[in-house]
Amino acid sequence: MMTLLQAATPRMPHTAEEADQLITRATVDSTNFTARHLIDKGQLMPRRDGRLTIMVVAADMQTNGHGRLGREWVNVPGESFTVSFATVVPRALATDGSVNGWIQMTAGLASLDAIRGALEAVGSQSIKPDCPLSLKWPNDVFCHGLKLGGILCELVPLPHGGDAVSRNRNGAEQGADAAGPVPVSDADLDDYIGAVFGIGLNLAVRAERLPTPDSTSLQMHRKGLPEAPEMRDLIAAGIVRSLRRRLQLLVDDTPTQCDALLEEMRGECWTLGRRVRARLAAGGVISGTAIALNPDASLSVRDDAGEVHIVRTGDVGVLSNESTSN
Repeated sequence: MMTLLQAATPRMPHTAEEADQLITRATVDSTNFTARHLIDKGQLMPRRDGRLTIMVVAADMQTNGHGRLGREWVNVPGESFTVSFATVVPRALATDGSVNGWIQMTAGLASLDAIRGALEAVGSQSIKPDCPLSLKWPNDVFCHGLKLGGILCELVPLPHGGDAVSRNRNGAEQGADAAGPVPVSDADLDDYIGAVFGIGLNLAVRAERLPTPDSTSLQMHRKGLPEAPEMRDLIAAGIVRSLRRRLQLLVDDTPTQCDALLEEMRGECWTLGRRVRARLAAGGVISGTAIALNPDASLSVRDDAGEVHIVRTGDVGVLSNESTSN
């Protein structure tokens, strides 16, 4: 007889030290939905000093979580990382198609930073000799060539009107410091937009509960891990640190940071050099070899007829673990 675990409100002291706001719930329909709702209430606003504010929403269980293209994300309490990270970025950056693809890539790289840092902090060791962490374009965290988790990035308009102005000025729900948020007016807010990164990771999911044969869980590859709730806290705190740093660099010096991210991603991207099938958001399917990551964060795929396609949105699946020559 299977015992159903009871969801518990996460305790996340490390994350509380790093985040500007931390909201924890035992169960939510979706951490991204909760973060979007809080943004709509005016609880996350840009600061006068330009420093990025990070709000974290964490839950032990989601009842209606979704990934890219509307895919359902289901989890059991105490086994997974279901956390959303929300911030405010300049609208010009978020809407510039030549650079905005890197916003989501920063979340992927921040996730790798945080997982690696947490594993080092707890002294965990690989069960197998070769157990690398990597990113599958555009939004999946991979471990040993299998999906460990995914990232969903959503843009959210900031609220306008008296309620948002009042909340922003008094800082009651933001913990605003002396620097304070940007003075609130509709004109100011039009220059910014909210960004929510929903990150789901399998931390201690048993093999028989994995959703697909191509997915995996962290405990299947690492030994010496603490309980999943402790890993959740360590990883979330690391993501806040890395995401704040990486996004701040992207905001402050976009051209230089895009070049740096391109170089870094070329070394972290599991997809490059592999046979893929790209299901495009606009419809249609392309099969071929992923041959390049481009300056705008798009992916070049060469089909079997030799034609090169540029993929900017959609879902790209790796057909096998075997790389091909370019």
